[in-house]
Amino acid sequence: MLQRTTRGMTKTVLVAGGAGFVGSHLCDALLARGHRVICVDSYLTGSEDNIRPLENHPGFRMIEKDICALTSIDEHVDEVYNLACAASPPQYQADPVHTMMTCVVGSGNLLAIAESHGASFLQASTSEVYGDPEEHPQREDYRGNVNCTGPRACYDEGKRAAEALCFDMLRSGRVDARVVRIFNTYGPRMAPDDGRIVSNLIVQALKGEPLTIYGTGEQTRSFCFVSDLVAGLIKLMEVDPNPGQPVNIGNPGEFTINELADMVLAMVPTQSRIVHHPLPMDDPQRRRPDIDRAKELLGWEPKVPLAEGLRQTIDHFISVMPSNRQGVRFTPAKTRKPLISDLSLGV
Repeated sequence: MLQRTTRGMTKTVLVAGGAGFVGSHLCDALLARGHRVICVDSYLTGSEDNIRPLENHPGFRMIEKDICALTSIDEHVDEVYNLACAASPPQYQADPVHTMMTCVVGSGNLLAIAESHGASFLQASTSEVYGDPEEHPQREDYRGNVNCTGPRACYDEGKRAAEALCFDMLRSGRVDARVVRIFNTYGPRMAPDDGRIVSNLIVQALKGEPLTIYGTGEQTRSFCFVSDLVAGLIKLMEVDPNPGQPVNIGNPGEFTINELADMVLAMVPTQSRIVHHPLPMDDPQRRRPDIDRAKELLGWEPKVPLAEGLRQTIDHFISVMPSNRQGVRFTPAKTRKPLISDLSLGV
């Protein structure tokens, strides 16, 4: 029978993808709560800069490894958070096979580790499991409209497969698995080149370049500030009993991309103007979470309004950009293409 770690006690927590944008904020929050944190990251899209302030923290340990090759941890862990996957279309489409294997093989490896330690497990899924939705807003019982053979399928279908693994492990009594469906998230530590709409527009404005909008710009998104998301992740991990169903975490405020661009132009002194490009294949037209389940089960809802969050995010990008606006400092991602034959589910 699955056992829950006593709430409130000091725990050892494994955070896969802990050097990433969201993962590093989660590491900070867990350490602030008095827990020990083991961060696992390949630095494929994560950054050493995000966790450098934690290097000398007595409760922090870093393991540089791809979760597709991670089969064990040499100390006991109480909880496992799986945030390890490229999350923006340019990143996950750069190596779609590795993206799929990260979602399936990597998640399987982490579930096996959680099972061997009797640890609770939280899978970071995505609103992309809903595809280009025909239901609005998106409720967790909506089964989605996903193109399973398109260029986004490596991520969309990979995350759907990871969800299936989690719930099979839960139903079989092997792992106390929980699944969160994350909607668009933004905030400090976003990479300037990650290809997400918020970072794209802010960096372009700060550099005085044209702001790129795909399609008409009337497609909508809902933007959740990273601190709100992290609070939701922790609440879902700690809630007892296990909800036994996926939970949307996101901000239900809905904005068109044109509205977001106008906000950025109003907040950044720039000569930038908007330019339009063709809409990418399978790009969702509307995106807004129904968060009634999160409110009811977790007592969670977002607190940071978009204007306040954008200001903090703009300040972050100003701090990492050179004063002459001739470029953005960042470390290029590593290229890793593990052979499928070298990988196993491990569950």
